[in-house]
Amino acid sequence: MVGKHRRFALADTAQQVVGGFLLAGPFVVTEEVWTLATQMSGLQALLTVGIVLGIGYGALYKADTRDPDREADIAGVPLRFVSLIAVSYLSVTILALAFDAPDTFLSETTGGALIPTVLITLKAVSVGAVFSVVGAATADSVF
Repeated sequence: MVGKHRRFALADTAQQVVGGFLLAGPFVVTEEVWTLATQMSGLQALLTVGIVLGIGYGALYKADTRDPDREADIAGVPLRFVSLIAVSYLSVTILALAFDAPDTFLSETTGGALIPTVLITLKAVSVGAVFSVVGAATADSVF
């Protein structure tokens, strides 16, 4: 046991996946998110990454009684946090590709060109991850 919480396990990642997918879905299939992504600068996309990291860390370690120093880590970063961030971005990416969102929302914008499509998709994923991390962290903390 770590404090009042048990150690990080595969079941915790499963909980994060459920929460991450739950809140990612609506944002992946919303045209406004893809339109927003076409207008975002690289700096704005990086800002959303910072927001995801901040929300994730805050939800896991500031809004709860977990101690990141007492958890297993990878290069000094708590494994639970690494899992949370990976789940947040991967859930949005998987849904976007499964629903063919880049082709659906960007075919006219990019003319099918690979590089702009990939860059805009990464920006859209960064927007969706802001919401996915909330679901993933909540599911991890509640269950």
